[in-house]
Amino acid sequence: MGKVSMAFVLIIIIGAIVAIKTISFSGNPGMTIADSSAVPLSELMGEEHVWTAPDISTIPANAEGKLISYGRELVIHTSKYYGPKGIISKETNGLNCQNCHLDAGTRPYGNNLGSTFTTYPKYLPRAGHVVTVYEKVNECFLRSMNGSPIDTNSKEMSAFVAYIKWLGKDFNKGEKLAGSGGIKAPHFIDRAADPDKGKIVFEKLCARCHGSNGDGQFTADVLKDETKQQGGTATAEDLYYYPPVWGEHSFNGIATLYRMGKLAGFVKNNMPYPVNYNSSVLTDEQAWDVAAYINSRQRPVGDHSKDYLADISKKPYDFPFPPYADNLSEDQHKFGPYKGMASAQKAH
Repeated sequence: MGKVSMAFVLIIIIGAIVAIKTISFSGNPGMTIADSSAVPLSELMGEEHVWTAPDISTIPANAEGKLISYGRELVIHTSKYYGPKGIISKETNGLNCQNCHLDAGTRPYGNNLGSTFTTYPKYLPRAGHVVTVYEKVNECFLRSMNGSPIDTNSKEMSAFVAYIKWLGKDFNKGEKLAGSGGIKAPHFIDRAADPDKGKIVFEKLCARCHGSNGDGQFTADVLKDETKQQGGTATAEDLYYYPPVWGEHSFNGIATLYRMGKLAGFVKNNMPYPVNYNSSVLTDEQAWDVAAYINSRQRPVGDHSKDYLADISKKPYDFPFPPYADNLSEDQHKFGPYKGMASAQKAH
């Protein structure tokens, strides 16, 4: 078949797709699918446009580039600078930013930082006011790393923001690309998440890295034994090779991952490492259950008394601390079932 004929066939196929998308349904003559003229061809052909981080080789070789690279270094090796033996201060639990924002904040569906810079400043119901990107960085220090905010005028804060800005340099404000930004919960299940079932999943798939007691493994110990190096990207600069997932050195109870939907979505698409969204091994039920097990274990819990204080009706369906605007129990908000909850309707 010649090039002209092939082009003609392609035009016919595309035309047929457009026609199908605009045809009225016989069961409801008034219902038509929206005009597809503004729909990208990739979407018409069923392809998903997943966000891809810029290549680090494109970081400019100038003063700005040095700041960006320093910001990336801080995201990867946070504990070196701010952990219990930090060279800047000794105030955090020893986690690295990339323990929650995987692969230096670049992994699709890995709680990446791709859209962060274009998202802030933004009004956040939890805070009750407009939050800047600087405040968002400090939220991670306070909540996930159980530490204290850093100086917003410091070189380190400038470096964090420079790197986050560079990661999102190809984003347009308000743009949504698959796999970018925050964590999407797995599909809801027909029951409450079960910590007992989750314990079985954890022991089978997670304990090999995070330890049977959830306390992680120190880099110094893992580097001595090649059999323990079963994935992960930590180096000798990091306190933990595999981070603790509960206990006093894990993320605080006021961190985002203490919400069930967030942790379940995180493990579904990324665990056991180096699984990703294309190679997920956990079922939705397993993801919910193991999240329930992890979040039922003891950990530090910071002050959440001011969260959503301006309007408690804005609390997410899985916010684990009362009071609530509905009449559902604290236990249901923490573990589900979430199907039918009015506050959960926009989760998918």
